[in-house]
Amino acid sequence: MRYTIDQQASKFTAKAFAGGMLSSFGHNPTFAIRKFDGEAEFDGNGTGSLDLTIGADSLELMDDVPKRDRWDIIRMMNEELLETSRFPEIAYHCPASKVTAKSVGPGRYDVTLNGDLTLHGVTRSQPVLAHVVTGDGTIRAYGDLMLKQPQYGMKHVTAVGSMISVKDEVKLAFDIVARNK
Repeated sequence: MRYTIDQQASKFTAKAFAGGMLSSFGHNPTFAIRKFDGEAEFDGNGTGSLDLTIGADSLELMDDVPKRDRWDIIRMMNEELLETSRFPEIAYHCPASKVTAKSVGPGRYDVTLNGDLTLHGVTRSQPVLAHVVTGDGTIRAYGDLMLKQPQYGMKHVTAVGSMISVKDEVKLAFDIVARNK
């Protein structure tokens, strides 16, 4: 069956972590990914695929931080880390030949996708483990993964004279709902 991602019913976040000598004064910001769409196929027998596109400039800071800090965090993320004017899209493509699924109960599967992630102009193999639940005309996939920014050519970002930095790993968490086309 072919499914279209329902952005309104889905949740997708990215969490960065502060490092450095003054990291206890820094933020571990969480961003909601607001603009994403795509299609999935899944037949319940271990065959499926996924194509997902994210608007790189659609990340919205979720944390309650002072207005000046908010502006600095968003500017740093868009201009220095993601460079959204140069790389406006993030894409994940996983063909059926790179998907394996194991049934863990009626309508429930543990799925491994070994697709390609294009981020910051770099395409690399990026495995994703997801728990999948199928329903009446819907499919829900949820899970999380750690993404290593340097693997995608993203520079190390620092603040306060390099006393606070963004760690190299970002945690992505997803709870994606897709509906039968």
